[in-house]
Amino acid sequence: MKQHKSLFDEERLRFLDQRKQDKMLWLEDPNPSNVDNLITVRCDAIRHFRNKEKVFFQAKIDELETNSNIKNIRDLYRGINDFKKGYDPRTKIIKDEKGDLVIDYHLTRWRKHFSHLFNVYGVSDVRQIEIHTAEPLVPEPSAYEFEMATEI
Repeated sequence: MKQHKSLFDEERLRFLDQRKQDKMLWLEDPNPSNVDNLITVRCDAIRHFRNKEKVFFQAKIDELETNSNIKNIRDLYRGINDFKKGYDPRTKIIKDEKGDLVIDYHLTRWRKHFSHLFNVYGVSDVRQIEIHTAEPLVPEPSAYEFEMATEI
């Protein structure tokens, strides 16, 4: 399975932490210097995020162009679909016995689900079921017919 490269990295964490700290300072003491500091950090963070997105999308476009040039059609169309659809995380939601949606990552729930789905209830003993077989249309060969067939 191909892993998606994330736009979220350590540098973004650093900008977000700095913005959060400056906002907390401004909330504690809303003086003009804290306001100016907060505005500066916000602008720097936005500029950094925008530049990171440009670099990220340019790399994706270059990857699509490379796939097109080397005739790698499968990865080309997958990349195009990623652009069109965006990131769609898969959910691990199943229904319980009542029909309610449950997020359950435990194996026991899946075991119950499939045992209920595949096990046959209501049949107490399989040996009690009669098995009907079709009668052969051709009778078995006699000993004479067998000897004649093996002599040839």
